[in-house]
Amino acid sequence: MTQNRFSILRVGAFVSALLVVALLQLPGFAQSSQSLPSEALKVVSAENTHVFTAEIAATDRQRAQGLMHREEMALDHGMLFVFEREAEQFFWMKNTPLPLDIIFISSSGRIVSIAADTTPYSEKIIPSGIPAKFVLELNAGTAAKLGITVGDQVKSKSIGLEPS
Repeated sequence: MTQNRFSILRVGAFVSALLVVALLQLPGFAQSSQSLPSEALKVVSAENTHVFTAEIAATDRQRAQGLMHREEMALDHGMLFVFEREAEQFFWMKNTPLPLDIIFISSSGRIVSIAADTTPYSEKIIPSGIPAKFVLELNAGTAAKLGITVGDQVKSKSIGLEPS
């Protein structure tokens, strides 16, 4: 892929993310509480396997809402964002009171980057830096505490790799 084409895709992904956030401002679009499907998710590290229950955000509306306005999340829970295609992903913490670890995952289920201990309510853009198709949000500090690192394998039904 040429550098110019990658730049166009990167700008397009950023504009798409901003559009989704803008849609949240429309009356009735954002939901204060939502019921999302959930599934088992495993992160396989060098020596350990960590099991989580992940809510699945697979539509534009679900991804735009994410964990905004949530004040707590169980330690063994998270949210998995599923995108249509692999591209650089952009997140922010606006309206999100929970500090989070944001884990970017390739289409093959490998962790490609981690934004650890993000700042609640921040409007600073958090890029994946590398194309990702999935994003897993966990409570801040979870990745470091459990030794989850770049290169670890993530398995779930939504990723297409069933946890065993």
